[in-house]
Order: sequence, then structure tokens, then C-alpha cells
Amino acid sequence: MNPRTSPQASGSDQGAPDQDWSAGAQPLTRYVERGVQWVRTFDRRRPLVWDLLLTGFFVTAGLIDLVGDGWRNIAQNTDVPAWLLYAITLTVTVPLLWRRRHPLAVYSVMLLAGLANNWTGAVLQGSLTLLIVVFNIAIRLPPRTLAWTYCLTLAPVVVGRVRYPQGSWDQQVVPTMMSFAIVALMGIAFRTRQEYMASLVQRAKQLEVERDQQAQLATNAERTRIAREMHDIIGHHLSVITTLADGGAYAAAKSPERAAQALTAIGATSRQALTELRRLLDVLRDEAPEAAALAPQPALTDLDRLIDGVRAAGLPVRSTVIGHPDSLPAGRQLTVYRVVQEALTNTLKHGGPGATATVEVTYGDDGVRVRVTDTGADGSRFGSSGRGLTSAGRGLTSSGRGLTSSGRGLTGMRERTALYGGTLEAGPLPHPQAGWHVELRLPKEPAQ
Repeated sequence: MNPRTSPQASGSDQGAPDQDWSAGAQPLTRYVERGVQWVRTFDRRRPLVWDLLLTGFFVTAGLIDLVGDGWRNIAQNTDVPAWLLYAITLTVTVPLLWRRRHPLAVYSVMLLAGLANNWTGAVLQGSLTLLIVVFNIAIRLPPRTLAWTYCLTLAPVVVGRVRYPQGSWDQQVVPTMMSFAIVALMGIAFRTRQEYMASLVQRAKQLEVERDQQAQLATNAERTRIAREMHDIIGHHLSVITTLADGGAYAAAKSPERAAQALTAIGATSRQALTELRRLLDVLRDEAPEAAALAPQPALTDLDRLIDGVRAAGLPVRSTVIGHPDSLPAGRQLTVYRVVQEALTNTLKHGGPGATATVEVTYGDDGVRVRVTDTGADGSRFGSSGRGLTSAGRGLTSSGRGLTSSGRGLTGMRERTALYGGTLEAGPLPHPQAGWHVELRLPKEPAQ
């Protein structure tokens, strides 16, 4: 193909496949469309066969015109040598085989043959195959090329008119001009339709890509949400269970009653963890939406039970509530609950022996404020205390405490806070105080 060929307008052997636009059309229209589709499909799969058939047809027609002396009926000079007639006929038909790959070269050869045809006065009808080449130029090459080739196409007609001035100009020139103009317009229309169909196909592919990307983003967001919920549910309860188990094992030899209390608390905490885990799994099951709807998420009314469970694990917690929630939406209640849960879990894991915690919840006109502080080891004392570190050294970032071994603690709290336009601060208490603080601010829900 010519290097200037447009990829979207490369003729019947390229381009986007046509759509079934005739679904609601009349039967005759559908039959014609199916026939055209079959021809184009055949052309795309076997272009050489199609080119050989087309070229062979016009070569045969041109030779029949010569052998039957039909050309003499319109010739202006019937004394043209036979060899020249055959040469002109083959020159204006055989190059059609390369019209797609080298349209300008084929056009130049056939134009010279057309000049010889009109100069000799033979006026062979085979020279009209130049219309096919003009059509290919219209659907393949830039409009500027089509414009000057159209002007050059009139040269053989003008030469014939000057050489044989019989008849009027309008009878010889105007019909040729109109014929080539119609063919050029047909090529432009065909090219425009192909480019339009190619753009539709490209747009459809782009929409498919965007759809897949949106689905992937939704999947990643859902995975993040599930991971956050699993961390909050399992991480907290396992921390409580681990602390109770360690305390029970220590007290088993000296105080069997305390060991029995620890086992009872472990059982209650485990059942609570299983209940919340089942609730989360029910939400993920498409076949059980009603069961999931009947199992509410933790709310502010469950804070006392959460704090009691942490106290049972051995961490003294003092809680203070100022104001009233005033029907705080369920999503914001869950955010407050999870932030308090994560902060107390971090204190259990990293606070060290003798740590205490304070939970302050304040409801005001501007929203809700939660502050959780503890007197345990801060980030700079993790290494010396040896608590809060796994064998791989996880659980710490450059800012100290706040991330669990999976790295989702502080991140999960911030993600929940960001959903409602709130702010979250976490870090060591100012010197000389020892301990850690987590502070949450959620603005009041805007009026609808």
C-alpha cells in the first residue's frame, strides 16, 4: 500500500466490519446488505482472488470489444493499427491488479494510455476503467491528491477534442467531467462511512476497556473494604483473646478462679467474633441478602460492650461521653466504633504492662469528636519494650505505633474517616507525657 494510505480508509479489504444497520429495514434492503457484506468479507479474506476476477473481467471485455469490432461504432479514427489497439486495451485493464497497492502508479500508466487512446481517435471504452482507479484514490489517498488527479483525468478528453474537433465541447467534455465527479463523490462517501464505522468500533472498544477498568476499580475497592472489616473484626477479638489466654495461663497455677474467668471471657469474645464474621460473610453472599439486612453493624450503643471486653482482657479503660448522638447516621456510628476499637486494640498489643486507656466521645453542633489516649509505650520505646513487634519486625512505621502487622490499622481508620469528610490524628503524646493518642473528628452530616 502507498505510504500515504489512510488506515481507516483502505478500501474494501480493510476497515471496520459494518454493523447490521438493516435489522428493521425492508426484506429487499436486507438481502442487498447481506450480499454486500458477503462480498466485502470475501474481499477481506481473499483480496488477490477478487483482484484477479475484476481484472480478468475487464481484460476479457476489452478484447471482445476489439475482436468484434465494436470499437469502430464510436471511433473517430478506424485506421488505428491493431497492435496499438491491443496495447492500449491491455494497458488500461491489466494494471487494475495493482490498483490498491500502487494507485498513483497505476493511475499514471492508465492516464498515458488514455492520452494515446484519444490522440489516435480509437476512443476505446476500456479507458473508462480509469474511473475505478479514481475511486480507489478517493478512498485511500488525501483529498488534495484526489483533486489534482481529477483535473489530470480531463486531459485525455481535452486532447481528443483538440485532435478531433467534431461536435461541441459540452457533448465531449461535460459528460466525462460529470462521470468522474460522481465516482469521486462515491469514493468520498464510501471513505467517510468506513471511517465513521471504524470510529464507532474504536469507541466501543474504548468503552469496553473503561467498563473493565471500572469493574476492576470496584473490585479493588470492595477488596479493600472487606480487608478493613476483617481486620477490625478479627484483629481486635484475637488481640483480646491472646491477652486473656496469656493472663489465664499465668494465673492457672496460682488462681484457678481467675483462669476460669479468663476462659469464660475467651469463649464470649470468640462467640462475638464469630457473630460479626458471619454478619460480614452474609453481606458478601448474593443468595442471602435478607439475612444480611437483619444483622446490623456495630453502633454507638455497642461501645460499652466493647470497652467491657477490653477491660476483661486486662486493660483499664475510663470512658466519658459528653452530649447526645442525636440520631447519628449508621455509617458514622460504625466509623466511631471501629476507630475506638482499633485504638484500644493497639493499646492492648503495644501499650505494655501497666498501660491504661481513656476514651472521650463528645457530640456537638458541629459533629462528633472522639479522643482515645493511653499511658503505654510510645513509638520510640517499642524496641526497648519488645512489645508490638513480630519476628519480621512488622507493626512499626516511621511514625511509630498505629499499624498492625498487616499494615491496615491506621490506613483503615483514615479510609473510614475520609468517607465522611472527617480528620484523624494519631501519634505519641507530647513530651514529657508517655503514651499514644488517636483523635477523630467527624463533621455533622449536611442537611439534604
